[in-house]
Amino acid sequence: MMHKEESRAEFGLIRIHNNVIASVSSIAACEIEGVKGIGKNLKAGILGLLDRTNHPSIMVGRDKNAELTVQIPLIVKYGFNIPEVAARVQANVRQALDKMTGLNIKDINIDIQKIEKE
Repeated sequence: MMHKEESRAEFGLIRIHNNVIASVSSIAACEIEGVKGIGKNLKAGILGLLDRTNHPSIMVGRDKNAELTVQIPLIVKYGFNIPEVAARVQANVRQALDKMTGLNIKDINIDIQKIEKE
C-alpha cells in the first residue's frame, strides 16, 4: 500500500523525508528581508545535548491525510514589522514547498523567538 507522502514514478516510489521539507523551509524563510535566522526549539535542543547530532529546529508533522504542518522558530531583525515578516515567510515557504515537493500543506506556523540587531 502506498502512503500519501509517496508518489509512484516511472521507475519506482519517491519519498520526501521530513528533513528535506525542513531544509527547504529554512532556506525559503531566510530569503525574506527582516529574517535574522532560524531559532531553536526545545526538543531539538534537548536531543542535540543528548546525542550530539544535528537535529533541525523546524518541526514537520503530517496528519492522517498526509497534509503537512511546518513549525518555524524565527529570529527577526530589529526594526522590521514582525507580522509582515512572518506573513512573507509563510508565503515564501508555502510557495517553495509547493514548487519543490507538490505535497499538501495545511499550516505553516511561525514562532517569533527573538529580535536581534544587525
